[in-house]
Amino acid sequence: MNPAVGVMALVVVSLATAGIGFYGLRISRTTGDFYVASRTVRPWWNASAIGGEYLSAASFLGVAGLILLSGTDALWFPVGYTAGHLMLLLFVAAPLRRSGAYTIPDFTEARLDSRAVRRVTSVMVVVLGWLYIVPQLHGAALTIRITTGLPSWVGSAAVVVVVCLTVVAGGMRSITFVQAFQFWLKLTAIAVPVLFIVFTLAGDGSPAVAPAVVNPTGLAPAGPYQNISLLVALLFGTLGLPHVLVRFYTNPDGHSARRTTLIVLGLLSVFYLFPTAYGLVGRMFAPELARSGQADAVVLLLPGQLIGGTAGDLLSALVVAGAFAAFLSTTSGLVVSLAGVISQDVLGGGVRGFRLAAVVSALVPLGFAVMTDSMALAGSVGLVFAFTASTVCPVLLLGIWWRGLTDAGAIAGMVTGAVLCGGAMVWGTVLGAAGTPFWLAQPAAWTVPAAFAVTVLVSWGTKNRIPRTMARVMTRLHTPERPLVTER
Repeated sequence: MNPAVGVMALVVVSLATAGIGFYGLRISRTTGDFYVASRTVRPWWNASAIGGEYLSAASFLGVAGLILLSGTDALWFPVGYTAGHLMLLLFVAAPLRRSGAYTIPDFTEARLDSRAVRRVTSVMVVVLGWLYIVPQLHGAALTIRITTGLPSWVGSAAVVVVVCLTVVAGGMRSITFVQAFQFWLKLTAIAVPVLFIVFTLAGDGSPAVAPAVVNPTGLAPAGPYQNISLLVALLFGTLGLPHVLVRFYTNPDGHSARRTTLIVLGLLSVFYLFPTAYGLVGRMFAPELARSGQADAVVLLLPGQLIGGTAGDLLSALVVAGAFAAFLSTTSGLVVSLAGVISQDVLGGGVRGFRLAAVVSALVPLGFAVMTDSMALAGSVGLVFAFTASTVCPVLLLGIWWRGLTDAGAIAGMVTGAVLCGGAMVWGTVLGAAGTPFWLAQPAAWTVPAAFAVTVLVSWGTKNRIPRTMARVMTRLHTPERPLVTER
């Protein structure tokens, strides 16, 4: 790929993102605008924005890379990513919107009437947010290095600069417009090139690949434990992602929150068809990418390798634009959610505190990303989902559906999940991919049940700490509102 074409694609996406973000500044005036877009975002807009921030580097680049490496074993990733939103639809979306909270710590404090729970929840949200941002910056570094030849840090720094500008400019109101635009850009950028490749190969009459190439890496298939553990991480992890959950606070009511989630399911189902197709085409026609350690770059490199010429450059530029949009949209969503937590808990709230917190939220993971090497993108994000499923998810689910939850149980469960899953992640990093036992590489199958069990057992042992406000809060969570006519 011509490096100039890649640079142009990155510049165009960055300018478009900044332009839309500054447009949002014109209508972002109040604290409510910055935190939750004044709760006026309609379902289609919100669904597009959720798709924009949820489809991260792992979705745009990592899923195709894993399918190239592992074949059908990797299909659990798109299945789990999508099915997680079905869990959101069934168990979380409407009650969370009815809570009236701005952030997840707001919800846990209101539900359990405890400042201590709020502080612990805030720490968990910030940690998992930073863990999730780092793979986005690694993806940007990979894209810059592969397509332009520039140093890797340039990609990470460019994402942070653009995200800080757009978030600081208009907060949630601004980011909603940006992420909705970026979802449709990502869908176009990943769909058009692979369809062009498939139709070109079909019209060219290219022969089927030799059987020896079907497994280009020789990796052993994943066992039942790995698949079950991955699915647990993705299904339950989606329920605790702060940048996704905060989006439901922007809906006008619980009815529109449910409708938003239903639309998201459809959008994700369509999107994941295309990285799957990239991985399968890569296994057949570009298996050398797997052997050379460039599996995560298969989406970026396939158009140039299989099409070539000017058409290949243009298609590659479109893919690069979509990939950069993925890094920007997910990072901006995470920064908004983290800024809301940090500004309220540390900086006293307000627009000025939000803006300062947004800059801090972006700069800290940038430092970690520059100092660390990229793992397989989808695999590293899968571990973040496992951490979320082991910490925030149990408190959120039990807080919505179980009257017996106490502040002591919530804190004990979150700390248990963080220690077990965080310890597995650190131990796995120290041992390296080759030396990590399978139960550490995919810890969710035991860390999530352990977190739920500790939460329930400690709550049973501290029944005297059930808050007096429990009945009132639970009634609010589960009493349907009458949907507004203007939001139908």
